[in-house]
Amino acid sequence: MNAPAFQKCINPDCGKTYDIAEVHPGCPACGELLDVAYDWDKAELPKRFADLRVDKTAGPLDYSGVWRFRKLLPFAKEGTQVTIGEGRTLFRAAPKVAEYVGLKPGRLYLQYEGMNPSGSFKDNGMAGAFTHAKLVGAKVAACASTGNTSASLAAFASATGIMEAVVFIGSGKIAMGKLSQALEYGARTFEIEGDFDDAMARVLEVSARAGIYLVNSVNPFRLEGQKTIMYRILAGLGGEPPDWVVCPGGNLGNSSSFGKAFGELKDLGLIDRVPRLAVINATGARTLSRVVNEEGFRWNGGRYDRPRMDAFFRDLKDKAHTIASAIEINRPVNLSKCLRALDITDGVARDCPDTDILDAKAVVGTEGVGCEPASAASVAGLKKLVEEGVVDRDARVACVLTGHLLKAPEATIGYHAQDGSLEEKYGITDGRFPNGPVPVPNDIDRILDAVKEND
Repeated sequence: MNAPAFQKCINPDCGKTYDIAEVHPGCPACGELLDVAYDWDKAELPKRFADLRVDKTAGPLDYSGVWRFRKLLPFAKEGTQVTIGEGRTLFRAAPKVAEYVGLKPGRLYLQYEGMNPSGSFKDNGMAGAFTHAKLVGAKVAACASTGNTSASLAAFASATGIMEAVVFIGSGKIAMGKLSQALEYGARTFEIEGDFDDAMARVLEVSARAGIYLVNSVNPFRLEGQKTIMYRILAGLGGEPPDWVVCPGGNLGNSSSFGKAFGELKDLGLIDRVPRLAVINATGARTLSRVVNEEGFRWNGGRYDRPRMDAFFRDLKDKAHTIASAIEINRPVNLSKCLRALDITDGVARDCPDTDILDAKAVVGTEGVGCEPASAASVAGLKKLVEEGVVDRDARVACVLTGHLLKAPEATIGYHAQDGSLEEKYGITDGRFPNGPVPVPNDIDRILDAVKEND
């Protein structure tokens, strides 16, 4: 029997509940975010996570890296789940990256989400959102995006035919590789004057007034799908949690879902301990670091200082600016849930400059795994935490790489070619690990000489 599911406000002083057949971007009573919650007493669950046996070849749902864990996502009736083959991702040891960040050999793993159908982790969450959209009969879905959400929404819309896709992007604030996906997959794309935060504000208004289904990460069903990234890490480690999980920040949907996943698994007795979580942003979009490390905000059982938080954002005039476009966000919509995740996991928040992120990205590439800049924030942040002594050198760590190398090829080419393009736009000077093309004349002897020089 599936466990009954419902939606619940995360504000403990409200705690209102809503049927899963309702659509709300936030609690109608108090405006806080909603969770998908379950009556786990009526669920059929194993005694340990390692006992969650999954046949990966039995059918489409078992092929999905999201729905093969459907016993832990029982908001959908069997057979109603939507999938386009998401979550067939790579979890592997990374000895070169381990050496770079200062961990002992064999202690670092990469969870590579670039292998998803649209090339990013967003497909995990979109499987959950589209399943709920199908449940409520939605015909049009919308999102604001720095690129990956729009690509995933457009891919799911075109592949399933369930809904039309409408995408809002900030002017000049999207990587071309990602925009090309939204356009190619047929999404109606609108370029809003402003940045992602402006686009997010407008899509909330448009969705409310036009009755359009919103798939940004304020949608709690999207975060249910993103929890499975942690399930796959646990599966890769035989059900044993790592000591640390490190992930990029941005709109904070991933970190929020990861904290919820581990909190639920611990409460259910499926794991015996919760790993610590590190959330890493770019210095050019460091709101979480400011909120946690400078302003001192804590979850406080859900009773964080909401009036002071509102005042903080009223006074926030900075515009995000970073080459890590996927996390170029100054007003993360899941901030309160991320505070909860940091509380559940005894987590930390850090930020790293773009130069460190691109250097880390180049090192990741030496493992034969290509990621976009925002993904490499997790590796850059881990290096910083090891140097600070926060993460022990013998800790077992999983870094989440959220998107594929080809999401932002201009960043990769600019870094390795050292052609000045990154300095002009982002103030980034030469990196530590360039590997640009070597110009040679069209002469065999000169070419052979050049090959020997670079051998």
